[in-house]
Amino acid sequence: MISHKEILRTLAMIDNQHLDIRTITMGISLLDCAHEDIDECARRIYEKIVRKAENLVATGCAIENELGIPIVNKRISVTPAAIVAGSCRADDLTPIAVAMDKAAKECGVNFIGGFSALVHKGFTEGDRRLIASIPAALASTERVCSSVNVATTKAGINMDAVALMGRVIKETAALTAADGGLGCAKLVVFANAVEDNPFMAGAFHGVGEPECVINVGVSGPGVVHSALKKVKGASFDVVAETIKRTAFQITRMGQLVAQEASRRLDVPFGVVDLSLAPTPAKGDSVARILEEIGLETCGTHGTTAALAMLNDAVKKGGVMASGHVGGLSGAFIPVSEDEGMIAAASGGTLTLDKLEAMTCVCSVGLDMIAVPGDTTAETISAIIADEAAIGVVNTKTTAVRIIPAPGKVVGDSVEFGGLLGSAPVMPVHQESSVDFIGRGGRIPAPMHSLKN
Repeated sequence: MISHKEILRTLAMIDNQHLDIRTITMGISLLDCAHEDIDECARRIYEKIVRKAENLVATGCAIENELGIPIVNKRISVTPAAIVAGSCRADDLTPIAVAMDKAAKECGVNFIGGFSALVHKGFTEGDRRLIASIPAALASTERVCSSVNVATTKAGINMDAVALMGRVIKETAALTAADGGLGCAKLVVFANAVEDNPFMAGAFHGVGEPECVINVGVSGPGVVHSALKKVKGASFDVVAETIKRTAFQITRMGQLVAQEASRRLDVPFGVVDLSLAPTPAKGDSVARILEEIGLETCGTHGTTAALAMLNDAVKKGGVMASGHVGGLSGAFIPVSEDEGMIAAASGGTLTLDKLEAMTCVCSVGLDMIAVPGDTTAETISAIIADEAAIGVVNTKTTAVRIIPAPGKVVGDSVEFGGLLGSAPVMPVHQESSVDFIGRGGRIPAPMHSLKN
């Protein structure tokens, strides 16, 4: 049982250190919405989402007001649309995304995730049709997010899917060029995607999940940063323990909100995802935490080690605080959404290669990175392949959310606004990866995948 005394201990964090509940995400199964007629399938999807989530926003706002805990976003995740729409006879599955978008607006949530496909071992016809529909779907909707899982440790890497996603990202950028390629900010390519992630743009409701569930995502880079200021010069043992204790307090707050939302909505509680998800606001940066640990600038030598310790301590603190910690839980490093990362990238210290190294030890991967608009589809696919390999070999979730910003070159920046922030355009290697991506097929699963 969580006491109100524990809530009172978080007030200073909320008032002064940017602590918030980043999202309450309701996961909804759409498996019973399948129909061969796409219009009927879309109608069923819209009606079920609205029926299940009609009180989500009001409930979140009521909890926020009563407990004094900011709940920044209310979101929905649904069963991967490629599964639900697999029986539809239509080639273009954009109407499914439009129905999802309409339902999200009706419910008042800011994002809905699940225009997704799981193709780590191969494609169904529904998968192919959904992936082909992604550019138009993201260009014609406001709140829909999309994800494609191209690799797992058990299956290896589907290099045909990797090649395809490079082309899909380029097309999505072109169709949303007027907004700086904004569609790509709503599209994630995963390895080892998890089924209970409450954070966008990669959230979807996995097939092993209940009919409906509440997952909460907590954040608090500013709280961790503030706590570390009090142990300046102390040993790494003290730093790790400080982060762990702080993560415990943050997670307890998330547990309270999750349980209360579950009770009021009469929906099972799923997980608390303790991910240090930064924002562009000053004082809410993962990069600044790493610098507080002792780095002059994020991206310099020592950054990967500092991030590894941070990620591990956050997970340990979260596991102590809740019996249901899940999702991704750790530290995110989205460049455009972290003012410290933006500064380090703009100054040239934080590079794409260094970010790739950091993804070996963080929660996800290469996130919200803008590259020149003329970057080829094959180069983007090769970046995805590198990131997928890190995930597959290390048995962890990795992802790529990359924006080939139309008309932009290195030194420019792309403004997305809100939580998406602004992304400095970062250089990519000019040498070709065309022949590598052109091979196709699958990169086999690593030996350590054979654990049964």
